[in-house]
Formats: sequence, C-alpha cells, structure tokens
Amino acid sequence: MTIADVQTIRKIVLGIAVLVGVLMFALTSSVSDSGSTAHETIEWVGIVAIVTCILGRTWASLYIGGRKIEQFVTDGPYSVMRNPLYFFSILGAAGAGAQLGSVVAGLIFGTLAWLVFYVVVLQEERLLADRYGEQFKAYMASVPRFLPNPWRWHDQPTLLVMPPKILRTFCDAMFLLLSVPMAEVFEQLQSSGVLPVLLKLP
Repeated sequence: MTIADVQTIRKIVLGIAVLVGVLMFALTSSVSDSGSTAHETIEWVGIVAIVTCILGRTWASLYIGGRKIEQFVTDGPYSVMRNPLYFFSILGAAGAGAQLGSVVAGLIFGTLAWLVFYVVVLQEERLLADRYGEQFKAYMASVPRFLPNPWRWHDQPTLLVMPPKILRTFCDAMFLLLSVPMAEVFEQLQSSGVLPVLLKLP
C-alpha cells in the first residue's frame, strides 16, 4: 500500500463521516434551548475550536506541505507531536459538532474524527518506518502521536514553503466553517416542524 492509497481511503472514510454528520445535524438537537446561555456558549467554544483548526492546519502545512513521506519532517509543530494536521482536524471536528449546542455532539464528532485519523496514522507509520527505519522509530519513541509536548519544541531558522499546498490546506479547513450556518438552518427547519428531532443531546 502506498501513501496515495492511504490518502484515498482517508478521503472516502471522511466523505462517509461528513454524510453521517449532516444526517446527525438534521435529526439531532440539544437539550438546551436555542438562544440560551449554555447553548450559545457551546456554539462559540466550537467556533473557536474551528478557527484554531484552520490556523493550526495552515501552520503545520508550512512545514510539511508537499513533503509528506518524501521528506522526514521533525521541526516546528512536528517536533512536539507527530501528527499536528490530524490533531487540529480532530479539534475542528469537535468544534463542528458543538454547533448543535451540545457538548456530547462535539465529543462524538471529535471521537469519530480521531478514529478515522488513528487508522490512517497506523498505515502512514508503517510506510515511514519502512522508509526511514531506526530514525523514524526513534522519533516515534520520543514524540507523541497526537497530544503535543511543548517541551520538545525545536525549529529551523529558515523554511522553504510551497504556497499552493498551504492554500489548499487552508481552504480544506475552511470547509468546517460551513457547520455554523448549517446548524442554524437545520435548527430552523426543526423548530418549524419540517424536520423531526429524533435525539436530544446534552
């Protein structure tokens, strides 16, 4: 299996996850009333998580955009965790789920994203271990997979960036902002009786 195969599988699984997420938006609601302090606070925390995802993925892409697998990147965000792109994506998915005004929905979305990326990461790690051998195994042993360890930070004084790759990553992450108006539209459709509410989450 090549990195292209792994990325194709990731895109298919993420596409299915997006469809499930849209269905959940359409048929699920929060136990807290729309407009209540709790509901609005959860939504705003989710928006902050989405914006953090967009900025974080763009930052990580500065280091690895166009170089994945072909180069072994261990600087910047990759010095504190092995998968910052996926870490920020999980955070963004949780933020998208929080647009339902539900903490549980945010946790569900974040957990589903983590499961998808965990499976992808296992495949990527096998490829990197085959290519870079002991060097990558030492990196795995010292740098966490998802949770950052800021004490390990190190960087380079200069960095070669590839603007088209960074722009694509930025635009991909911006897609998560669609969850904000989408949640509002489905909320209106539910309140008007057009869509049924099959499940209410805290």
